Amino acid sequence: MKWLFALLIVTSHALGGTLTLGTYNLELYSDTPVFNEPAKSEVAKRIIRQGIKELNAGVLALQEVSSTNALLDLREQLKREGTDYPYWEFTRGPDTNLHLAFLSRYPIVRRQPYINENFLYQGRRFHVSRGFSEIEVEVAPGFRCTLITAHLKSKRISFEADQQGLREEEATLLREKIDQFLKRSPHGNLIVLGDFNDGIDTKTIKTILGRGKARLFDTRPAERVGDTMDNPNPRYEPRRILWTHYFGRDETYSRIDYILTSQSLRSRYKPEQSFIPVIANWGMGSDHRPICATFETP
Repeated sequence: MKWLFALLIVTSHALGGTLTLGTYNLELYSDTPVFNEPAKSEVAKRIIRQGIKELNAGVLALQEVSSTNALLDLREQLKREGTDYPYWEFTRGPDTNLHLAFLSRYPIVRRQPYINENFLYQGRRFHVSRGFSEIEVEVAPGFRCTLITAHLKSKRISFEADQQGLREEEATLLREKIDQFLKRSPHGNLIVLGDFNDGIDTKTIKTILGRGKARLFDTRPAERVGDTMDNPNPRYEPRRILWTHYFGRDETYSRIDYILTSQSLRSRYKPEQSFIPVIANWGMGSDHRPICATFETP
């Protein structure tokens, strides 16, 4: 009877009726020195794994992973600690140091890396340094989701061109991918997530969000500290603790990591199960915090 009891538990979990999606910038997650910085310490890796386990996401988008070896080592360590991701994707863009990745508990039925995206800016040709990574996962029979992750140009000063302008151009190309998906699958399930390196009121984010019926839905995960009331000013969103990134030079905390979805998933969104975990010494792991959003499945 023990095996039957275990089977019932697994079946119940698989048919639980929710899908949790997460994103996490791991800040130079490398097993070798990069940018004159040492390899990720074991303490930092442990804190990152703690954050991932608290998210408990079915699909997790990752940014700033140095290599497949680093990704697979992270995956193996998580498995040893009871968090298994059987499926993975690694996308190597023009940047030779930092890349995009996915970890998934669901089968990846389609993979589409975008590693040659480029644009003309101020008379020069530039490439999207980290590219974009797109996958489609089969969550349940007849229910699939497409995820696109990105890590747009940082706010660090660029000697080649204005960093803000470069980021806005990258956002335009990302929006093109969104529009292409919505054109071929008007009622499809799309999630666009990652580190967009800009605030909600910038041209970068407004471009990605889009307009009208094609506008993406911003999930706005927040810390779970008991906040339930609306904003006293009804013109604005509720006052929640939303920041995802600490910029040491300016000592600022801001929201630059997002989980955006097509309108098809808006009614399925479960804000009470979507959050930013509060982790002791989180900054030893990364200058970003992980976030997750949960949705009902059919």
